[in-house]
Amino acid sequence: MHVQEWLETVPAVAVYALVGVVIGLESLGIPLPGEIILVSSALLASQHGDIDPVVLGASATAGAIIGDSIGYAIGRKGGRPLLAWLGRKFPKHFSEGHIATAERSFEKWGMWAVFFGRFVALLRIFAGPLAGVLRMPYWKFAIANVLGGILWAGGTTAVIYYVGVVAESWLKRFSWLGLVAAVLVGLTSMLVLKRKAKKANQTLEATGARTS
Repeated sequence: MHVQEWLETVPAVAVYALVGVVIGLESLGIPLPGEIILVSSALLASQHGDIDPVVLGASATAGAIIGDSIGYAIGRKGGRPLLAWLGRKFPKHFSEGHIATAERSFEKWGMWAVFFGRFVALLRIFAGPLAGVLRMPYWKFAIANVLGGILWAGGTTAVIYYVGVVAESWLKRFSWLGLVAAVLVGLTSMLVLKRKAKKANQTLEATGARTS
């Protein structure tokens, strides 16, 4: 079953909670499809009035900020051994190569790596724990975390929601246009066939008159 189809079967409150929890766990450092859940929920909100996009965006934002903050605290306390443990637990996402790439990004961009990392799937998982491991000053992390969480979660919800609304509106218009076009094509085809049949009859009549 598709994610959006499954979301349609649960109440709105459960959707808000699910989005917040999944994004929070992803931000904490657990590889989960947070973005897929958010996009699917925002599209669902554009099609069904039961889900409030503002509440959905707030839930996603809260999950992102809280999850990253917890990840930062865990990373600061766990240090390098935490990264080694995550590498054994999730080798696909926390391999030495991925960690090295993330560290270079943090060394080069600092708090901007936390902010822009929110928009990159791999860095979104690393941002909180790695910022803690690298002992980034908390005030820098907090600013980047809050702004990045608001812009990514709120912005994604808003964009996907309005795209869904516009798309549905256009699809409705297209369905009417398709119906009109089908009728016009049918009428045109019928007129062309009638004209060809009329000409064929006239030709047959003319041929019959000449031979009689």
